[in-house]
Amino acid sequence: MILVSSCLAGMRCRYNATACLEKKIEELVDQDKAVMLCPEMLGGFTTPREPAEIIGGTGSEVLEGTARVVEKSGKDVTDLYIKGAYQTLEIAKKMKASAIILKEFSPSCGTKMIYDGSFGNKKVAGEGVTAALLKREGFNVMSEKDSVKFD
Repeated sequence: MILVSSCLAGMRCRYNATACLEKKIEELVDQDKAVMLCPEMLGGFTTPREPAEIIGGTGSEVLEGTARVVEKSGKDVTDLYIKGAYQTLEIAKKMKASAIILKEFSPSCGTKMIYDGSFGNKKVAGEGVTAALLKREGFNVMSEKDSVKFD
């Protein structure tokens, strides 16, 4: 079974209450080949919510306690991101996810690129909190941008 970010399957759960629908991912969910979830919602966020970025590193550093996830207003929301990451990990383990497709650039789900923490729309190499945790635990994690075919 494949685990996918809910926003990629059409759920309006992103910070600004939008989705990033990818038709192929929506089809996987419709065909019962994938299960959708949102790590940020699992962490306790509501939609809409203030945008957040990782300050001082990447998702790995957040998990190690040397970087933080902060909303644009300055509110530290690190604990909610970590909570959502661990809840996602538990679900992935229970369902024995064969692959996990996450939304690139997200402070939770970015697999290769995230925003740099300046809120200036600048991206840097790195992973979000959930992506980092899932990779650390040995899961096959990719973004919607990866050219992987699922049948």
